[in-house]
Amino acid sequence: MKKKEIVLKGIPASPGIVTGKAFLYGREQYTITKRLIREDHVAGEIKRFKEALIQTKNEILEIKKRISDEMGAEHGQIFSAHLLVIDDSMLIEEVISRMKKEKMSIEYVFQDVLRRYIKVFSEMDDEYLKERISDINDVGRRILRNLIGAKEDVLANLKEKVIVVAYDLSPSDTATMHKRNVSGFATDIGGRTSHTAIMAKSLEIPAVVGLEVLTKKVTSGDTVIIDGTHGIVVVNPSARTMKKYDVDREKLIEFEKHLLELKNLPCVTLDGRKIELSANIEVPEDVPSVMAHGAEGIGLYRTEFFYMNRKDLPSEEEQFRAYSAVAKKMKPSPVVIRTMDLGGDKFLSQLDVPQQMNPFLGWRAIRFCLARPDVFKAQLRAILRASAHGKLRIMYPMISGLGELRQANILLEESKKELKKEGLPFDDDIEVGAMIEVPSAALTSDILAKEADFFSIGTNDLIQYSLAVDRVNEKIAYLYEPTHPAILRLIKNVVDNGHRAGIWVGMCGEMAGDIIMTIILLGLGLDEFSTSPIATPEIKRVIRAVTMSQAREIADEALTLLTGKDVEIFAKKKIKELVPEMAAEID
Repeated sequence: MKKKEIVLKGIPASPGIVTGKAFLYGREQYTITKRLIREDHVAGEIKRFKEALIQTKNEILEIKKRISDEMGAEHGQIFSAHLLVIDDSMLIEEVISRMKKEKMSIEYVFQDVLRRYIKVFSEMDDEYLKERISDINDVGRRILRNLIGAKEDVLANLKEKVIVVAYDLSPSDTATMHKRNVSGFATDIGGRTSHTAIMAKSLEIPAVVGLEVLTKKVTSGDTVIIDGTHGIVVVNPSARTMKKYDVDREKLIEFEKHLLELKNLPCVTLDGRKIELSANIEVPEDVPSVMAHGAEGIGLYRTEFFYMNRKDLPSEEEQFRAYSAVAKKMKPSPVVIRTMDLGGDKFLSQLDVPQQMNPFLGWRAIRFCLARPDVFKAQLRAILRASAHGKLRIMYPMISGLGELRQANILLEESKKELKKEGLPFDDDIEVGAMIEVPSAALTSDILAKEADFFSIGTNDLIQYSLAVDRVNEKIAYLYEPTHPAILRLIKNVVDNGHRAGIWVGMCGEMAGDIIMTIILLGLGLDEFSTSPIATPEIKRVIRAVTMSQAREIADEALTLLTGKDVEIFAKKKIKELVPEMAAEID
């Protein structure tokens, strides 16, 4: 009897559509029974434990090297978190101490301690720390496997092309998959920012995460459709559904090909207004994607990855090499380097950032930088030195008022004086801007504009702070509205104040990559859009389809609407009228 079709909605992690046979990947659930040991076997158990740790560390180092070689250093860096777990002296000492006291086998004690660690992490409110559960689970599973002598994982040894379905996939699970044998994957848990999602994009295979019940609805061998663009998974699709997705896949391929044909065309409106179209990156290895998708510069170079998942601070020299590499590759196009936006959901153990009740409102970003000038100046010096190799700009995150901008610039001037004294070259006229993501900055942007060279609106936090909506809390996600009238008014205020002071205004938040909002943002006067490289062709297509007068009229009308939903419906209607070929992308 033919199985019934099941359609599930999750979170789009990596775009594209693929159909194939499901491979239900279940993590090994090792059954460890209680086993008493004699006093004279204690030393042997400790020796076994240490050997398993060494074996596991070597395995992870090997994976890290292979991933770094094949996919770039930043993806290999993910496994630094795994190494930190192995080197966690508190965990190791607790296992050994309990084993000596309780006289239980080392694998039994280790599994029990590991479960306690995972329970503690799972009960934390911090989303970043919750995501580290996957790292702890992954390393723990490897150590247990080596302790009991079980066989290696099967993902690296798949013999045919499959779609992997799992409750969760750890970074090392994803790393062992080969693109030739895995055409896509879907998981019950996970978010857009999870390591699994990052790896999926790097592998360039469709993926959907956060499906909650998928593993209960599918068995190995079932036909599965993964729509990574819209976050949909269809299990046992009907012939009609199969045909529909076959057509959608061909349309998507043609559409993407058509968009990429815009790569070398200017980002200009029908009546000749030039708009700067830039891309957001996290690591130097992202630059080829920026160029491949036709972005004209980098509007946001996030630098936090230098500080994540490591035991030490990055040196000035290490940062200088990375920033210089990007500057040289992008020259003569501009690159906006945002100084470290640490804190909030970005955990950094080596800097002793305290656990905070409201981390998004706490000691983070520019506040942290001003409190730790030693760390901040090392970055400023690295950026200044790299500015000798290309057109770099500096941007400070989370500026809430003029005082912070001035304090940051004092440290910048100190750094310049030091470099001049040392005879090191840099761009003395480097542009310095403020990221507008705090309501107080948006409301006093007329004051800030007098001492900033540019503004870049960070909508992710501006929306969160303005609407009092925790953007990582799924219970109130429906209140996170980029189209809210208050947000449109704040954006207009910032743009108008910037232009009155003679500075350019860009946007680097997720809103800049939302094609529904492109015409309205254009009409509000944005000079620059900066978004993920893959989204730049769509934004360029919309901008090239309208005149500035049309965009202004649409923005003016949007400002009169009463609710965010009204704005969304209106914006979609206008896109369909003016750029009909984009209609399928916004339904």
